[in-house]
Amino acid sequence: MNARRVVLTGLGALTPIGNNVVAYWEGLSKGVSGAVPITRFDASHYSTHFACELKGYKEEDYFDRKEAKRLDRFSQYALVACDEAMQDADLVLKKECLERIGVVWGTGIGGLQSLEEEVITFTKGNAIPKFSPFFIPKMIADIAAGHISIKYGLKGPNFTTVSACASAANALIDAFHLIKLSNADIMVTGGSEASITKTGIGGFNALKALSQRNDDPKTASRPFDKDRDGFVMGEGAGALILEEYEHAKARGAKIYAEVVGAGMSADAYHMTAPHPKGVGVVLVMKNALQSADVQPQEIDYINVHGTSTQLGDLNEIKAIQQVFGEHAYKLNISSTKSMTGHLLGASGAVEAIASILAIQHQLIPPTINHFTHDEMFDKQLNFTFNKVQKKMVNRVMSNTFGFGGHNCSIIFKKL
Repeated sequence: MNARRVVLTGLGALTPIGNNVVAYWEGLSKGVSGAVPITRFDASHYSTHFACELKGYKEEDYFDRKEAKRLDRFSQYALVACDEAMQDADLVLKKECLERIGVVWGTGIGGLQSLEEEVITFTKGNAIPKFSPFFIPKMIADIAAGHISIKYGLKGPNFTTVSACASAANALIDAFHLIKLSNADIMVTGGSEASITKTGIGGFNALKALSQRNDDPKTASRPFDKDRDGFVMGEGAGALILEEYEHAKARGAKIYAEVVGAGMSADAYHMTAPHPKGVGVVLVMKNALQSADVQPQEIDYINVHGTSTQLGDLNEIKAIQQVFGEHAYKLNISSTKSMTGHLLGASGAVEAIASILAIQHQLIPPTINHFTHDEMFDKQLNFTFNKVQKKMVNRVMSNTFGFGGHNCSIIFKKL
């Protein structure tokens, strides 16, 4: 079987620095920080008081009251981003084509807010346990993919990937493979997360994973900086429409870029810590390059995982130097988490969109909040610190890693 080519024909974004793709790119190119004091609950008793919340998001702008009652925020975010992506792709959903259009959606945690609210209500001490009939359908991780397929009548492959912070990247890779192997002609994919909750912040604080720079939230996410002290929680969604190349050409679709390869691997090492020698990260990038049939020197930009943690940042850069050798000094590296925060299971989608927009605009989004050089990093590497850089961008690699040692790497190419 000849593997089919896969292209991107629609994008949708709901992020802490912009509630649509245009606003998101504007935030990225201007180096905007999405970090603000938490408004959803009183965080004063937590070690971390801030996060990258969505700005100006109101569920009533997108859903009627009855519909909103049935949707956890992570499903709401998914539907909003998908609506933008579907409109952007200008798809005409003919009845006879719906069996060839599927959904693969990623989330690391799913309906955490719904779980939290139900448990709090339950523990108030009612003599007879009482739960909402919407509790389970709102909480389960697969439900966003279900809602997307129901809304548009999509009858192709439909499932959810859960691999912690690599979830959306795994979803994109699975969608890519389904089209290549002729199981579908179009796939709606991406990821969403809504974990800025009491338990979300409290749980990651207990892991000592979050920055505690409460006096200056906007500079708290500082990947590769000597004084980085953890990641900043983000929320939102990214949606991408993947389509078989000839199918897209036949309908005159706008094409952003081609997905040319993808790699996956496991650290097989620790629940939360990266492998100290970057074994899984080296392997996943090599797998992606092999899948795309490209040489390391053909990559122009790497949108790195770059969470702003001490070990994670260092191990990823060491792995890049091992895989790319001398070319590591010629390519651009940047972490857009410095602006959006870490969207957990949605990060692979919003960062894939950033990578694709870098190709479209021929600009590298920056790694903001760099103040002090860390001697552990080679100064000759181009981290794209603090401001956007113009560059000819033909191929981009996007890296995403998750707790449990899950690693994904995807390569996009300019057409």
